[in-house]
Amino acid sequence: MKVIRPACRIQLTAEDVNFITRVLGERMSEMEALSRLLADETSRDTLLDDERLLRAILEARGCLSISTPFYFYILVRHAFLRAGMSDRAMADYVAAVLAEYSDMEASRLRLRSNAPPLEYFVDMLAALQHCDDTARFYLRAFMGNTALFLSGIFPDRIRYRAARRGAPSLGYYTGLGRASYREAGEHRLARQYELDGIFDQLAERFEETRCALNDLRDHLISLDDHDPAVEAMLSASARLWS
Repeated sequence: MKVIRPACRIQLTAEDVNFITRVLGERMSEMEALSRLLADETSRDTLLDDERLLRAILEARGCLSISTPFYFYILVRHAFLRAGMSDRAMADYVAAVLAEYSDMEASRLRLRSNAPPLEYFVDMLAALQHCDDTARFYLRAFMGNTALFLSGIFPDRIRYRAARRGAPSLGYYTGLGRASYREAGEHRLARQYELDGIFDQLAERFEETRCALNDLRDHLISLDDHDPAVEAMLSASARLWS
């Protein structure tokens, strides 16, 4: 079982660095200076907050030569800043969740290597009744991530299904996400992975986080542009709907 870590802004690829220096640097000397600044954590974080990077991503035509984690970090970070949410680690974690959900296999959860993946919340809630303490942590983290992903990126679909089919409402996803992050944050493994603070924030500010992702979905991601990262995320999400 895998735990998602907030590393989108840390593990930049060579393509990411080239993109940043090309967008922010006008002359070769500036590009060389930017490359050195990107090696420093504080300077790197400041550079990644530059709105020119966001505009370059949104205005790009064709396929961007940047990594999926970096792509989602820039989008999430600026959506969160507009919502008054300034914690970089939290933005990094949520971006990592979106990047994870762009990979269908990587986002599946199996409590045992030979067990079928858990696909629906009803199955996950049932599994909580008999899994051990360690598996419970991974399952709760996964449930929180899944509730946030679906309610943040597909709120209209949830509303439609709730109105037409009697499926769970957004309030259900919010309650389940909060409870899952809260329990995961209290677990010893959350402290070991240094995720306890992030999980506590997500439990406390789940609704704000969901709404910020709704804004990202509505105003930043144009689903008609066929962006490869977005297309992959949408394809992977299809299995989560019955």
